[in-house]
Amino acid sequence: MTPPRRKRRQPLPPPPSLPKPSAPKTADGQAEPKNPERLYAFAESEDGARAELDLVTLIVARSAPQPDASPEHSAVLRLCAAPLSVAELSAYLSLPFSAMTVLITDMITTGLVQARAPIVRQALPDRSLLEAVMHGLQRL
Repeated sequence: MTPPRRKRRQPLPPPPSLPKPSAPKTADGQAEPKNPERLYAFAESEDGARAELDLVTLIVARSAPQPDASPEHSAVLRLCAAPLSVAELSAYLSLPFSAMTVLITDMITTGLVQARAPIVRQALPDRSLLEAVMHGLQRL
């Protein structure tokens, strides 16, 4: 008995292209210079200083979210009830790492969160030692 054959799908034709909007022009006919919106509009600090955070730096909430806190601050505080890395927070909140560092720096300066260094690999016991302990326990 032969299995049923599937029909191969053909790609759909591209949608008709829409005309691109023209750039706004000034009174003399030249294009107006672009002034992009600030990516870190939710950060309250304006000095631009950032804490030295790594992708694996652990962030821990020191308090519960306040009712008057911004949505980003509340989300970070809820997620960080248990320690989370900056990379995980960035992924959960769909924000770039650079935006997360600004947000977390602001929260560290206000005392809402605490940054902890990740566990250093050299501080862990040697694998051979752990295996020896495991085998010793199994023999008991």
